[in-house]
Amino acid sequence: MFHIIKRGISTTASLSGKKNFRKFLLYNKRGTRIFKQQRAANPDLYPDMPIDKRGVRDTGVTIDGNFVEIAEKIPELIVPNLEGCKFKPYVSYKAPDVVQSEFTSQDLFNSVYAQKIIDDWKSGKLNDDGSPMEPSAEEMQSAEEAWIKARKTGSDIF
Repeated sequence: MFHIIKRGISTTASLSGKKNFRKFLLYNKRGTRIFKQQRAANPDLYPDMPIDKRGVRDTGVTIDGNFVEIAEKIPELIVPNLEGCKFKPYVSYKAPDVVQSEFTSQDLFNSVYAQKIIDDWKSGKLNDDGSPMEPSAEEMQSAEEAWIKARKTGSDIF
């Protein structure tokens, strides 16, 4: 008789089957459903076996043994209505890269005020102190009005 040599994988540990189960954290897996309900109702009965919440925060507090829910702690998902939106949910990897420099305060000034100041200077519509004789709507705003307008919904402050 001849033997056929085979290659195989051994799944046994080098310690003859002894395993260190302390490294396997099995939270909330021990016990029957009735035991888990009793533990959830009165966690003081089993202080050595805490209920693991897996990083989820409570939405309330316990006061005198009663759980009081706080509305501000409940997450609220605000989803916009995308009905009639022409955008598609996918951007192709073949789309060209957009390289744009930082938009500075000088760029903002040039895009909003500079052309009107140049036109007023060329046509001689400036006072002796440099203020315009015919100010535009942006130039007539007070500092408070401009501050409120800059912080309205839809501005690029965020």
